[in-house]
Amino acid sequence: MRSLGFEVQTATDATDAARLLAAVPPSRRVALVDPRFVGHAHALRLGLTDPRFPAATVPGALTAQPEARAALVRALHRTVAAGGAGGPEEPPAAEDRSVPGRLAVALDAEGVAVQRPELGSLTAAVPTGDEQRAAAGAAVAAVDDEAVRLRSAVKAHDGFFTTFFISPYSRYIARWCARRGLTPNQVTTASLITALIAAGSAATGTRGGYVAAGVLLLLSFVLDCTDGQLARYSLQYSTMGAWLDATFDRAKEYAYYAGLALGAARGGDDVWVLALGAMVLQACRHVVDFSFNEANHDAVSNTSPTAALSDRLDSVGWTVWLRRMIVLPIGERWAMIAVLTAVTTPRIVFCALLIGCALAACYTTAGRLLRSLTRKAHRTDRAARALADLADSGPLAQAVAAVGPKPRGTFTAPALALLGALVMVAGALFLPFGGWLTVAAAGVYAALSGLAVARPLKGVLDWLVPPVFRAAEYCTILVLAARSDVPHAVPAAFGLVSAVAYHHYDTVYRIRGGTGAPPQWLVRTIGGHEGRTVVVAVLAAVLTQHSGFTTALTAFAVTVALVVLVESIRFWVSSSAPAVHDEGELA
Repeated sequence: MRSLGFEVQTATDATDAARLLAAVPPSRRVALVDPRFVGHAHALRLGLTDPRFPAATVPGALTAQPEARAALVRALHRTVAAGGAGGPEEPPAAEDRSVPGRLAVALDAEGVAVQRPELGSLTAAVPTGDEQRAAAGAAVAAVDDEAVRLRSAVKAHDGFFTTFFISPYSRYIARWCARRGLTPNQVTTASLITALIAAGSAATGTRGGYVAAGVLLLLSFVLDCTDGQLARYSLQYSTMGAWLDATFDRAKEYAYYAGLALGAARGGDDVWVLALGAMVLQACRHVVDFSFNEANHDAVSNTSPTAALSDRLDSVGWTVWLRRMIVLPIGERWAMIAVLTAVTTPRIVFCALLIGCALAACYTTAGRLLRSLTRKAHRTDRAARALADLADSGPLAQAVAAVGPKPRGTFTAPALALLGALVMVAGALFLPFGGWLTVAAAGVYAALSGLAVARPLKGVLDWLVPPVFRAAEYCTILVLAARSDVPHAVPAAFGLVSAVAYHHYDTVYRIRGGTGAPPQWLVRTIGGHEGRTVVVAVLAAVLTQHSGFTTALTAFAVTVALVVLVESIRFWVSSSAPAVHDEGELA
């Protein structure tokens, strides 16, 4: 217990335990362990030190965080009143009958969520006789809990490349870090720094720089795997850690894209459009995943035949790995980028990336569409609220939604969103650049996007609304910058999309952390998706064939980035959200 960070005191009975518990400051975690406990140290670690849950138990041991302390005190007093045994919280004979076990049942009865971690081959028992104690001791001796701890540090479901080429040794790096007191956030930061150095190497535009960039990118990915494994190995979970891990992954990848584009420019090849296209495609892929998952967050079951087919295929091992590779998860994607950077050119890297991500997007989106159309699921208010937050509607769309009609129909919302997106992107592509007709198209887009969210997003395909909005906004910025023929307009657009994408990822992880979306003042300040689209269209019209377009895009990007970053950092540093560990998407 001392090795797990607890100060150990011995109680003679339940009354004494209540007295000792009352003396502990209410802001501290407490644990009760039956003195007869026999088991692995890692079983106690899983049961008593995981910060994600208000209360947790394994046979013979119980822990309570400050928010569950009051309920624990009440349960302990009832146990004392009952003479330390029996009482209404007495568990069935087959369950843990120790005092911690009865207290866990009492906490359940009070509505406190008591976590009971899966121990697998680990032992945790309270033997009541010599024969049971000998059997428990033999079970402890038969299993190496450090080996179990190392295995459990690896994510249960991961990509092929990560599983077979990274995790076999990165878990040992995680253990090395844990023994030296390093935290997952420190490893995450080291991964970011390594990736930024890789981007700088790629920006040199030399073959040596490209080779170094590929090697460093792979090293950054090893550290990226290590931080999560360190969190699982040492149970150092936090909301900020999950947020840093997720947002730094995007920052690393997009910074590397910029480095490749700069390196190509040094060699006389302008690939900024390809770099921005890759970023847009990858961001849209992610928002499809996020939106679909949030829409079905509260689904109690999946009755879709598509899901049933997927479950059947899971029994055929090679199909599991094939389907994980098809979606081009982060391991496969970064390995491909690293190798191609070292041996080819940035243009080839981006072309391969766009083709691979496009195929993966078609595969995953088609599967989600089929599941949505064939499953029987009720969309909850929580899911509708999450989709509305992911839509990122600004003042213009909100005004239309408030005063305009409320279109009915199962597929009306995604149809209106798609129609608005097509009008906007087609206008940016085919209307004369710099004309006010493009601004008019942006106005139509704002109006249709407002109508799309006028009613709660509870339709079977309403999860498509946020991805369509993301694609419309990002593609409009890309197209207008590319068509402007103004020097450095596309790199400025790259910065603007990066800033906006950060805001959208930040929204996702606030929702996942259970803290809700960013405040409305922030969304209004940066205009919402439709407001930003209108602003870029107006800038293109006002600053036609003028270097001021680049300056304006840059200023817009810096403004959005500053507002979003300041609020985001303030929130995550001061957030009281419960500790989480997000296993993340394969992509």
